[in-house]
Amino acid sequence: MGHINKLKILNDPIYGFITIPDTLIYDLVQHPCFQRLRRISQMGLSYLVYPGAHHTRFHHALGCMHMMQKAVEAIRFKGTLISKEEELALYAAILLHDIGHGPFSHAMEHSIVENISHESISLLFMDKLNAEFDGRLTLAIKIFKGEYHRKFMLELISSQLDMDRMDYLKRDSFYTGVAEGNINSDRLTQMMIVIDDKLAIEEKGIYSVEKFLMARRLMYWQAYLHKTSLAAELILTKTLKRAKELTLKGILLESSMPLRFFMENKIEAGDFNEDVLELFSRLDDFDIVSALKAWQFHEDFVLSHLSKMIINRDLPKIKFSEEKFTKDDTDGYIRDFAAQNNISAHEAGYFVFKGKIRNQAYDKEAEPISIYKKDRSIEDVVEASDHLNLKALSKPVTKYYICFPKVLAEN
Repeated sequence: MGHINKLKILNDPIYGFITIPDTLIYDLVQHPCFQRLRRISQMGLSYLVYPGAHHTRFHHALGCMHMMQKAVEAIRFKGTLISKEEELALYAAILLHDIGHGPFSHAMEHSIVENISHESISLLFMDKLNAEFDGRLTLAIKIFKGEYHRKFMLELISSQLDMDRMDYLKRDSFYTGVAEGNINSDRLTQMMIVIDDKLAIEEKGIYSVEKFLMARRLMYWQAYLHKTSLAAELILTKTLKRAKELTLKGILLESSMPLRFFMENKIEAGDFNEDVLELFSRLDDFDIVSALKAWQFHEDFVLSHLSKMIINRDLPKIKFSEEKFTKDDTDGYIRDFAAQNNISAHEAGYFVFKGKIRNQAYDKEAEPISIYKKDRSIEDVVEASDHLNLKALSKPVTKYYICFPKVLAEN
């Protein structure tokens, strides 16, 4: 068998060339659990609003690793020692940070599996891969869990200015065409410095941080929390819940074997043994889309109509308000829709529901973004900035919504 060159160069539309810097990273990328991310949409159903948003978690993970390479280079240049082992662990940790995402990213966390986050599933995958790779991911897992003594390394992976956010803002902005989300990621990484084991940004990079926080706020309102994207994700969650409800009643639905397993069983954090994780690793967007195409013809009114809503992009009406919607607001719609379609109030409740969304571009109470000033002092970005809007960006904004079928709006 011939020798395989594992030091590859990939062409990326955002950064140009991305290098695979080590044979371990190459082997992780080639692993079936990671290749599965090619089949997981980065932005869920946002392509129903932004037709170009078909990029995947695979794209994003490689982009994060590229940004980590830039950050390590900049930090080393400024005198912070990072060993080869630590460098490789940082690349592995950021590469695998999203490996636990289910189909369409967040919809699975609220329907097919219960009370377990994608971060927890990512950690389970890391443990599985660590066993396969003879413990070579031990340091990466330690950093990912925040158990390594060099705390700035965790900040590079998970903080308010981490490589994850750095990539997804720039990448999602590119693929959606929402120009307001574009950030100067090169400038941000070049301005990074480690002071007393904490990540900071040099004072001359403060305007890039301000732009980053503003871009994050605008991307949430224009893309991630866009009302049509939100409605689509909520309907997908309701569809999967209805499918699970019918399956648990003994009704056999057409689906792939892994999807059927998660519909037939209540799977929570404590249930994720090796076999369950293996089945989860076989799930991707194709399982869900294939099921929806079949379910749209099912005799169950709820499952059929919910599936058609997504397949044909015939989504419900969604209204936002600064005030909470009441039970009376939903009850009226539920009563009308149930009467129109000769279904129960419980069934109509799949089409009419309320909730809330929250947007906070910067949380001053969490791990802050620190600015390293010329006098060698450290200051929170909000205090260091002369941009009045940053104080406003650190306040959470909550909006309430109600969803109901468009036919009710026409009456």
